[in-house]
Amino acid sequence: MRSHLLNGLTAEHYRRSVTEGVERVAAQLATTDRPFTGVTVDALSPAIDAIDLDRPLGDTTAVLDELQDVYLRDAVYFHHPRYLAHLNCPVVIPAVLGEAVLSAVNSSLDTWDQSAGGTLIERKLIDWTAARVGLGPAADGVFTSGGTQSNLQALLLAREEAKPGREGGDRLGRLRVFASEAGHFSVKKSAKLLGLAPDAVVAIPVDHDKRMQTVALAHELERCTRDGLIPMAVVATAGTTDFGSIDPLPEIAGLCARYGVWMHVDAAYGCGLLASLRYRDRIAGIERADSVTVDYHKSFFQPVSSSAVLVRDGATLRHATYHAEYLNPRSMAQERIPNQVDKSLQTTRRFDALKLWMTLRTMGADGIGRLFDEVCDLAQEGWKLLAADPRYDVVVRPTLSTLVFRYIPAAVTDPAEIDRANLHARKALFASGDAVVAGTKVGARHYLKFTLLNPETRPADIAAVLDLIAGHAEQYLGESLDRAS
Repeated sequence: MRSHLLNGLTAEHYRRSVTEGVERVAAQLATTDRPFTGVTVDALSPAIDAIDLDRPLGDTTAVLDELQDVYLRDAVYFHHPRYLAHLNCPVVIPAVLGEAVLSAVNSSLDTWDQSAGGTLIERKLIDWTAARVGLGPAADGVFTSGGTQSNLQALLLAREEAKPGREGGDRLGRLRVFASEAGHFSVKKSAKLLGLAPDAVVAIPVDHDKRMQTVALAHELERCTRDGLIPMAVVATAGTTDFGSIDPLPEIAGLCARYGVWMHVDAAYGCGLLASLRYRDRIAGIERADSVTVDYHKSFFQPVSSSAVLVRDGATLRHATYHAEYLNPRSMAQERIPNQVDKSLQTTRRFDALKLWMTLRTMGADGIGRLFDEVCDLAQEGWKLLAADPRYDVVVRPTLSTLVFRYIPAAVTDPAEIDRANLHARKALFASGDAVVAGTKVGARHYLKFTLLNPETRPADIAAVLDLIAGHAEQYLGESLDRAS
């Protein structure tokens, strides 16, 4: 069994095995003509259930053969131009190369004595991103597993910063977080994990463009202050999951300054604008945030996971710091030994920063920005198609690369029946494997969603998928009429 351990004696075995795996994936990518095969849970489960994990195959070629049948053949492929569903991007090759390197070396980014250069590379990338945001010379941060963890850590820091010096009663129970009603669900999840009151998150209504209404925010901040509650944080969103909308960051920053409230910007989606050559001004005001979430694995075209939380004042990261004698004793901090665990909610942590490092050193920020600008432009083209198509109602003109729309049949007026037609069309399209789209609700009604993150997607792909959706919806409505007659 030692022959499977990666070391100097098995380097050639490693080379052959990884090369064979890469060749399998490359062949699959080259021949995949749909984003999905349409396989069902019931069809795929028996093959996986039949595998006895206590009887190894012993040979990587045999394992790859098996993997072809239980995973590679039926995977959902985000690189395909008709994958239009969630915030999943195709990935750039330098980042995939970085993934291969970091997995083999297997550095752990918690302490200097486990990572050395990896620690400094991650810190350099944090400094680079913070400079792009404009947070100032005291800024700092750390890589995380994703936007949910980044938001959790940011709100942890906000909670701790809001507590000192406040007098009276149950401070924790009086803390309030203000977020757009179109914001990410992780804000509510974070509030629960942080022990805040069940009603701690105050939902702020949005305008026609799905942006937080600052007049309503000002009203709620004033009300909570008047009622003896403690405004803990305002979570502004730079790229909502459903609509790609960007809250009015300068106005929100002004209100946060007036009320002395921590301003967090969830830019998990919109962080691609940090590299944009043409649309950077859409996140003007982000530089006034106290903390920022960025997901490189959304709009920087990085493999999952690659995310970070950034803070204006690096000293606030002390709220996540714990010293363990076996790992990062306090003496190391006094000796200025850089241990990233001092900043992180995680202990063992992958060297995910290497993927972004490889990307920037190969393509540069402008290369990333051009790709993101392309998908923003594509969304505008898609919006024009939808706006001109009488079969569809489109909700808002996109700010980033998301389109939310609804099939509207000419002969049916019952909203509930139209809901069912849209739900059916999405499921039927997924089952066919011809394209993958997402769904959401606007008010009480069901809508469909394109999240455009692939520069290889063309307006012709969007038009074709719209025809497919209409075909499935019309077939459902025709069958529904037949059943009713």
